[in-house]
Amino acid sequence: MEEPNIFSKAIITLPGNKEKKMKKITFLLLSLLLLWQSGTFAAVGCDLNDPDRDVKRFFPQMTNYRTEYFSIKTLGGEKLYQKVQQRYGDNFKGLYETIDVPYTVYTVYKGKNIIGYIHGVNQKGKYGGLQVFLALDPRGTIIKQYFQKMTAAYAGKFRSDSFSSQFTGIKLSDFMEYDVISSKIPPKSALNRIKNPAPDGEDDFRAALRGAKKNLILMDIFVFNRTEGAK
Repeated sequence: MEEPNIFSKAIITLPGNKEKKMKKITFLLLSLLLLWQSGTFAAVGCDLNDPDRDVKRFFPQMTNYRTEYFSIKTLGGEKLYQKVQQRYGDNFKGLYETIDVPYTVYTVYKGKNIIGYIHGVNQKGKYGGLQVFLALDPRGTIIKQYFQKMTAAYAGKFRSDSFSSQFTGIKLSDFMEYDVISSKIPPKSALNRIKNPAPDGEDDFRAALRGAKKNLILMDIFVFNRTEGAK
């Protein structure tokens, strides 16, 4: 989901003289800015479009699932927010990454046993917002990576099984030395097997890796209760 432009509808045609018109426009702009600063624009969450269908697609053997909602603000506030960013390796910014963003975790069951989890995050891409979902096994290892939202012309290449399957078996510890700012991957890292499927999509490829790292860090906190580092 693209971040809204708070000034996109502020320029309107008003009757009267030019000075009066400019005063009204200025008032509208200031009002919108105050709304933005006061947090009236809600933080952006990320849910499956059709949970009943999508959970079954990721876990064909499932019999039931539970939906839970988390936020960094309610779990640990500013202290936890800073710790998450430190582990991530960059500062959070924009509506996708505020302290009060609601995150949805789907816990998947077969009978009474947990067989996995599904969790998605919004991530800024080249042409707008990406929705990066991961299906994880009970230990937090990736089973499946999935773009629920991607609008680029090459999106089909990123949604293909040949790309998403490269994430299978990856876990948080594989991401902890990945630099989300420089996009540098350590030589012996398992992440080196994940290849960009579209030469003109390098920005979105980097966003995919950033989103996966952020996703795994949040799951480590929300589900596995590990806040100091990957285990």
